[in-house]
Amino acid sequence: MRELWATGWMHNRVRMITASFLVKDLLQPWQAGARWFWDTLVDADLAQNSLGWQWTSGCGADAAPYFRVFNPTTQGEKFDPKGDYIRRWCPELAKLPTQWIHQPEHAPAGVLQAAGVELGRDYPAPLLSHAAARLIALDAYAHLKTNP
Repeated sequence: MRELWATGWMHNRVRMITASFLVKDLLQPWQAGARWFWDTLVDADLAQNSLGWQWTSGCGADAAPYFRVFNPTTQGEKFDPKGDYIRRWCPELAKLPTQWIHQPEHAPAGVLQAAGVELGRDYPAPLLSHAAARLIALDAYAHLKTNP
């Protein structure tokens, strides 16, 4: 979100991870994210923005991937293995060893201290457990599927 605010742009992969987190982990309506992106993106396109958010939330014309819930940690590890993107946009984590850059909340206290990071002060503690949020989202989709 810092990149989007600073530049008006995000890579499509980051857009999908962000959208998935908002609508599936936080259970927020896709329209809220679509409005924010529409107002913030310099390359905003009404159809692409709206349909991308609908696709991610599983309610658009191609709703088949409704069960796909992006894991932000594994996406980061796969597409930013050295943590360069995180270090650029979250400079408070820049001194963390690569081993912990994607999961600072799991880093040992000494590693956090050496990097100058105090969770909840310098960088937010996790809002929720992705694993639990994923199950809640999938349960909600299953409920909708059986109780239209």
